[in-house]
Amino acid sequence: METPDDLRYTADHEWVRRDGDEIVVGITDFAQDSLGDVVYVAVPEVGSTVAAHESIAEVESTKSVSEIYAPLAGEVTAVNDALADRPELVNTDPYGDGWMFRVRPDDAAAFEALLDAAAYRALVE
Repeated sequence: METPDDLRYTADHEWVRRDGDEIVVGITDFAQDSLGDVVYVAVPEVGSTVAAHESIAEVESTKSVSEIYAPLAGEVTAVNDALADRPELVNTDPYGDGWMFRVRPDDAAAFEALLDAAAYRALVE
């Protein structure tokens, strides 16, 4: 499984990348592999406010339906509209084109409290 060192992670298998004053969120390679073929992704509404650890999105696969949780509190600034027509991007490129949403965090320092790659690898091994 791929676990890029430049990202942060949650115990719920989301990855988080800092991009200026926003964060980009998706699910990890481990998560997409566990889910199987993704057939539908429900993303949050742009402008919605979320609390950390709040259910914010949903991924449906051939195996199950899984909740996606907000890694940090903040405002949703963008969503990946491409997933509506191509949900399989979550499987084929989880750390790139398969991203799900962007959040402007209320507390930018909370990013550092997320798991680093080594801690996430230890969690899933």
